[in-house]
Amino acid sequence: MKRNSFRGAFVLLTAVFLTSCATEEGVITDPALIQNSLALWFANLLLFLPRIIAAMVLFVIALYMAGLVSRIVRRILEKRRVDPGITLFAFYVTRLGIAIFGAIWALKQVNFDVTAFLAGLGILGFTIGFALQDISQNVIAGFLLLIQKPFEMGDMIEIEEYTGAVKSVDLRSTELETLDGHNVLIPNAKVFTTPITNFSRQAIWRINLPIGVAYDSDLEHVQRVTLQAIQTLPDVLDTPAPTLFFHTFNDSSIDFTLQYWIDGRIINPFTATHPVIIVIQKAYQREGIEIPYPIQTEIQAFPVKPKA
Repeated sequence: MKRNSFRGAFVLLTAVFLTSCATEEGVITDPALIQNSLALWFANLLLFLPRIIAAMVLFVIALYMAGLVSRIVRRILEKRRVDPGITLFAFYVTRLGIAIFGAIWALKQVNFDVTAFLAGLGILGFTIGFALQDISQNVIAGFLLLIQKPFEMGDMIEIEEYTGAVKSVDLRSTELETLDGHNVLIPNAKVFTTPITNFSRQAIWRINLPIGVAYDSDLEHVQRVTLQAIQTLPDVLDTPAPTLFFHTFNDSSIDFTLQYWIDGRIINPFTATHPVIIVIQKAYQREGIEIPYPIQTEIQAFPVKPKA
């Protein structure tokens, strides 16, 4: 195996040497000129060899430092309990950035035209970015979402017409599990530019329940019975205290809004009106308070027979 490797290297060096001996008039055949060309070629090789070795050493050191520093960055972020997506992104960015810097540094050692190379990469990157601008927008928005963290995994949020729990956030889309059990993937660019309602940021919720009573009701009695009834529920908080206020003379009722507070970590805010409606309806039946329903008047038209 070693003999084959040495033989291949010798053939390669011979081919390079013969190529260097070629001129516009053809291949040099004069032994003296060949000897001078061979000496010059080896001299140039010996002068250039340290640059190649230095470039290889620098590139290997850069790769080693890229792996070392990226692991340190990941370990620090994991200890601080940073979002896994940000941790992974920082790990790869650090590793790739140091490797690219090492490659450019190594190429400079062999007099490589780095400026033209970087200009070509810039043009190529601009072309690819323009062609994949939708994908790049989602990636950038995903990175910004992971940094700003407007919501956590499991938070109940609302984005336009979608309301659900956050299942995952990657560099392309955000996944929600809606209240009816469907999984929705929303592009990160839309999530980033759309107003977000995060229901999980605040544990204490205020619930507004509209109610209407008959016109002949004693409103002070209605207020007293309603507040006493709702205060019997253990899930309704005492602080802030429940309140109600009358606000509308409707067609068949005097309307008011009952406001009370719950702990969203104990009771589901989207079903928090269920026990309140039951207890208020029972209290109103017991106290003779009427909850009217709209009166509908039906008008029927009968055909009139023409007189003979």
